[in-house]
Amino acid sequence: MNEEKKIAGLYIRVSTEDQAREGFSLPEQEKRLRAMCEYKGYEVYKIYKDAGISAKTGNHRPSFEELLQDIKDGKCNTIVVLKLDRLTRSVYDMEHIMKFLEENNAYLDCANDDINTTNANGKMVARLLTTVSQNEIERTSERTKIGLAGAIKVGHVPST
Repeated sequence: MNEEKKIAGLYIRVSTEDQAREGFSLPEQEKRLRAMCEYKGYEVYKIYKDAGISAKTGNHRPSFEELLQDIKDGKCNTIVVLKLDRLTRSVYDMEHIMKFLEENNAYLDCANDDINTTNANGKMVARLLTTVSQNEIERTSERTKIGLAGAIKVGHVPST
């Protein structure tokens, strides 16, 4: 593991569904990440919050983009998140994030998923968990489409 000083950008995010389903409020995420950083000896540079924004590919997440810029500018060198799915649920996006981190001598550390991209095994686990997360999203989408088609078939037109 690289022994340079870790300067952490804490990334916290909720979509409205996440908060309702799993109780991962922004304050709870921040509290847990600050405790982890204290335990690991990371210096906290800044908290980056995206509220009510899904991590789907293509969604504009202003705070996440600010975090990436701060890494480019050398202000911090470690993204700290509670769970990998706070960062992304897309294999495509995860590969771009990992390439970006590597190019900028930066890292990812996930509290709940025990992922640390300072080594090959950590990178592999991040890729595997992202694949599982993307599958969950795709399966939910399939079930929603089937349910919607069934409702329309029996004459229930969903309201907008």
